[in-house]
Amino acid sequence: MGKMTVDLCGIELDNPVIPASGTFGYGYEFAELYDINILGTFSFKGTTKEPRFGNPTPRIAECTAGLINAVGLQNPGVEKVLSEELPKMRKVFHKKVMANVSGFSLDEYVYTCSKLDCCDEIGWFEVNVSCPNVHGGGMSFGTDPAAAAEITAAVKAAVSKPIIVKLSPNVTDIVSIAKACEAAGADGISLINTMLGMRISLKTKKPIIANVMGGYSGPAVYPVALRMVYQVSSAVGIPVVGIGGVSSAEDVVEMMLAGASAVQVGAANLIDPYASKKIIEDLPRVMDKYGIDSLKSIIGGAR
Repeated sequence: MGKMTVDLCGIELDNPVIPASGTFGYGYEFAELYDINILGTFSFKGTTKEPRFGNPTPRIAECTAGLINAVGLQNPGVEKVLSEELPKMRKVFHKKVMANVSGFSLDEYVYTCSKLDCCDEIGWFEVNVSCPNVHGGGMSFGTDPAAAAEITAAVKAAVSKPIIVKLSPNVTDIVSIAKACEAAGADGISLINTMLGMRISLKTKKPIIANVMGGYSGPAVYPVALRMVYQVSSAVGIPVVGIGGVSSAEDVVEMMLAGASAVQVGAANLIDPYASKKIIEDLPRVMDKYGIDSLKSIIGGAR
């Protein structure tokens, strides 16, 4: 069997498969179904300084080859994550975990990351500057190179762990934003977050989502994600985590050939809670089929 281990910002993963933030909670829900320590790691639910109820319902709309969500970063706030969620997670997941953090100001990003930095179980910060379904924050930072760089530099100065900046595809030049984050001290880049989309009900003649628009994810966005991973990984010298429509072991290998050092699985977890487990278990077959002895060796191979 080929070697599936990869390195992400100096931390070795048993395999490159990472459930994406917002699709895996804090892990313990999925631990009732299978041993989640099979995962490379996972990115836990997006955390903000204060508790957030999220957007009004309905928040989900089905689409061809995907779905639109406008959950709006619903979470209990960093204090409850520290006191309640992480202790429960610690009982079922025994590897380093990725902390996804969002904010509505530079100070909020710094505060939340600083509070979490003391947790031994956190291996990386995934700094989300790309959420498309909240007002007054998130994506507004990730669409401007200077703003993204400012957040990156401030968080980097405040924490001791590697920071991976999560970027939005809803821009004309994602490479310039990635390069600005790298120059500001980012240890890695993850992309893509969801694309902005909407659905309209033919019965009501109104938008289905109460927020009108939301983040489109699923297999339909995969070619866009793959293209952006290829572009960004070709332009920066730090690891890239590929996200967007990944639903098979073949998708993981293709993402890595495009330049991803690790690969996140998002919407597929909502369709099948065993999706990430199945992908990991199928990787040896796919590696054997295509003559791959080590996943590390194929990173950026398409270039």
